Amino acid sequence: MKPMNNVGIVGYGGYIPIYRIKDEEIGSIWSKGSKIFPIKEKSVSGLDEDVVTMSVEASLQALKVAGINPNDIGAVFVGAESHPYAVKPSATIIAEAIGAVPKIIAVDMEFACRAGSTAMQNIIGLVGSGMIRYGLAIGADTAQGRPGDELEYTAAAGAAAFIIGSGDESLAIFESTYSYVTDTPDFWRRDGEYYPRHALRFTGEPAYFKHIISAARGLMEESGLKPEDFDYAVFHQPNVKFPLKAGKILGFTKDKILPGLLSNSIGNTYAGASLLGLVAVLDIAKPGDRILMVSFGSGAGSDAFNIVVTDKISRRNRKRPLATFIKRKKYINYAIYAKFRRKIRIR
Repeated sequence: MKPMNNVGIVGYGGYIPIYRIKDEEIGSIWSKGSKIFPIKEKSVSGLDEDVVTMSVEASLQALKVAGINPNDIGAVFVGAESHPYAVKPSATIIAEAIGAVPKIIAVDMEFACRAGSTAMQNIIGLVGSGMIRYGLAIGADTAQGRPGDELEYTAAAGAAAFIIGSGDESLAIFESTYSYVTDTPDFWRRDGEYYPRHALRFTGEPAYFKHIISAARGLMEESGLKPEDFDYAVFHQPNVKFPLKAGKILGFTKDKILPGLLSNSIGNTYAGASLLGLVAVLDIAKPGDRILMVSFGSGAGSDAFNIVVTDKISRRNRKRPLATFIKRKKYINYAIYAKFRRKIRIR
């Protein structure tokens, strides 16, 4: 799929909470003596943080990079699976906070971890068709995981925001995108349930790998590209092993995957996972670099993007690159983690 007109990233930003919990700390409660964990540590949202607050932080950074008037933003699409309200949109609060109201399209989106990239595709379509001048696509989530479940070791918190506009103004151009979707029930949460459930290793095959690989191959076939044509590859990262394995199957060398691989230090930020990886890559990218980004959402589907960095990347003036958020950290124990994530249910 290609937009009618050149469309790209005009500004971008990412946010990761300061709090961290180590997997070994979680394991001391639940692992029954095992010392093998999927990642090193993960980010945890504080008592005063949620999808909205983190999205606002990332969006304000994106606005600074873009250097545009918030009133010129015509749409805000927020992808998440942990919106703070069951019935009340996050998008309207974010749009109000950054000064983009009232003439605006505001939408909350859900598709597990793929919600952020699907928000991006929708904004690409609106800008590419000429309906709006700029649009804001966000992927954000807070940690969700049943106590003692495998997800508790990786489910983290963070947000990524992208202001999308004309290719002439862009730091990076979306040359094409490709989606691959099936009904694969690997992860779900019924109405009224507090924690999501998953089908254990079924989430790897036939869920994660089938969709990631199919979307990436479909994009490359339609675009006439090969792994060696890309400088970076960013895959959805529920853990460290999955994106490295997917990249190897597709023919990508490890050095192209590592710059966007954040899961070992911040965990799986769900709808923001692949988007935060893209933020990390854009922070170090040079003009002419080509980036492959592939998301994955349980349920299941993947969106693949073929992105080319322009010479306007040199105007990037992020005062707080994503690396600064990764480095700043305050470790908490399991009791504080349980309090922050409200795992002790008293009502």
